[in-house]
Amino acid sequence: MKALRLWLPLGLAVAGLVGGCGDDDRPTRDGGGGGTDGGGGGMDARTPRDVQIPDVPFTGDAACATATSAAEVGRLPVDILWMVDNSTSMAPAIDNVQRGLNAFANRIADSGLDYRVIMLSLQGRSADRRLPVCIPPPLAGDGDCGDGDRFFHVSIDVRSTQPVEQFLGSLGQTTGYAAGAERGSAPWRHLLREDSTKTLVFVTDDNARTCARPGPSPCRDGDPPIDELALESFPGGGNPFNSNELGPGILTSEYGTLFEGYTFNAIYGWGSEADPDVLCTYPGGGEPPNPGWTYTTLVGRTGGVRAQICQQSDSAAWDRFFGAVASTVESTSRLSCTIDIPPPPDGMTFNADKVNVLLQSDGTTRPFVSVGRDGSCADVPGGWRYDNPAMPTQVQLCPEACEQAQAALEAAGEAQVLVQFGCDTLLI
Repeated sequence: MKALRLWLPLGLAVAGLVGGCGDDDRPTRDGGGGGTDGGGGGMDARTPRDVQIPDVPFTGDAACATATSAAEVGRLPVDILWMVDNSTSMAPAIDNVQRGLNAFANRIADSGLDYRVIMLSLQGRSADRRLPVCIPPPLAGDGDCGDGDRFFHVSIDVRSTQPVEQFLGSLGQTTGYAAGAERGSAPWRHLLREDSTKTLVFVTDDNARTCARPGPSPCRDGDPPIDELALESFPGGGNPFNSNELGPGILTSEYGTLFEGYTFNAIYGWGSEADPDVLCTYPGGGEPPNPGWTYTTLVGRTGGVRAQICQQSDSAAWDRFFGAVASTVESTSRLSCTIDIPPPPDGMTFNADKVNVLLQSDGTTRPFVSVGRDGSCADVPGGWRYDNPAMPTQVQLCPEACEQAQAALEAAGEAQVLVQFGCDTLLI
């Protein structure tokens, strides 16, 4: 995986009343002096000569500055949802989940991310026909099987072919999937943080049933069909396999941006990188019920990772999977595009009209444009603004600019957002 830094240092060149640049003697990118085409304090957006492309780290004479300060850009929270099949054939896999989830959480904690693990599976220790999951401390808190500070167990008896149905139904708390229902659970949508990146991890030895596989459609007429993208796009309505109701897919308007940028990861019965119809084979012989076409589709669409359920007794294979998921969580976590303005060094005064914001990635640096004192992100989608133009305390990237910074980070493996003080702000 690409090496991504959790905290991205910002080089801040801060110039104030002492040692700042005047309108007529500020340097340009080519080293020349003079004002802009518009003269005075104005700026022609076509000739951004007052935007200094800095070296990193900043030197004392960069960006018309006489001193530097430092700020930090953090990452938004991450919510990691595990959904584990409770069928009796899942005993080795469930044992590996129970033994490995604490180490997995430690890996996420070591990255510095604000994480939350949510387990969707039958909860407890005793079992008859079904196999529950019991996560031990310290992730589970003081007592076995319970919640912890960063761990929440939502008890739901996950059926081998119904994980997608039960996910959508219990998330939406629809008929047949609420607390007390055979396939339902207590509400858990409130556990998902609005600004967090979502990572889904399904563990099963079967496929999520659909109306198209295998053979002719087994679904009831009149209900929306369940296909391999139902997790994302099911419109909501009757479950075509029974009399229950299903909530809408996670990428529909019902959930807005709650699952935006999510990744789907899974351990299931696939057996070939090239042929989705091939099943894996257990070391002692035998095969899982099917290769999990639905999960192959979702893993591929979201850039997730997968492992073979046939390796469920191989602790080393599980450790590799846990590590791969942890790396995915880190690499897909989103930047916080709100940057606190640090106090200027002693003797300096912050000047809100002499700030520029730049993106540096893969050896190149380019400026973002300010929306101006009276503008908005609707006027300059790829720009930036202050939280309070009259008394600014933060620099905020507009959504489009934030996405550009995130894309640069994911593509190059490393990026910086630079806030430059001391030269006239680049305006549209």
